[in-house]
Amino acid sequence: MSQLANALGTKFIESKEQLRIRTFDFNGVTFKIKVPLTVESDLMYEKNKVIDEAKAKQFYEEMAKEFIENKDKYESDKEIIFKEDDIIVKSISLKDTARNKVLTQNRITSLFQLIVPEDTTFDMSTITYADIDENFPFNIQLELIEKIAEVIAPSYTQTKGK
Repeated sequence: MSQLANALGTKFIESKEQLRIRTFDFNGVTFKIKVPLTVESDLMYEKNKVIDEAKAKQFYEEMAKEFIENKDKYESDKEIIFKEDDIIVKSISLKDTARNKVLTQNRITSLFQLIVPEDTTFDMSTITYADIDENFPFNIQLELIEKIAEVIAPSYTQTKGK
């Protein structure tokens, strides 16, 4: 234990993990969130930056399939540009879009992993984006990660109550 923890006493040491738990209600369901330590947040941030290139390639191929299969039809469209290794649609790269999808899924997954499960034997670090997607529509996922982010890093307005 650190000097500070020892100075705060045994009650603090026993309750330290509980002090990091915050809650929020979402459509009648109470979610408990474990606020990460700075080192945990830093690791989460670094992990979220890693792009699974195989997954990004899979997403790209799914998005590009329609364009590739119907290239003759789309070649006359000035807003669709076929490059050697990418397709640009309305100035947006499909490869970049696929990579951003991976990053978004990483972020959603890492924030969902901060939820404290009711079943204390369940390890939230084992959940995948597929698990989340199976249970929550994308728009709900976005709402939930916004709520989780507010709980772990409240804005100035929330803190001051203004």
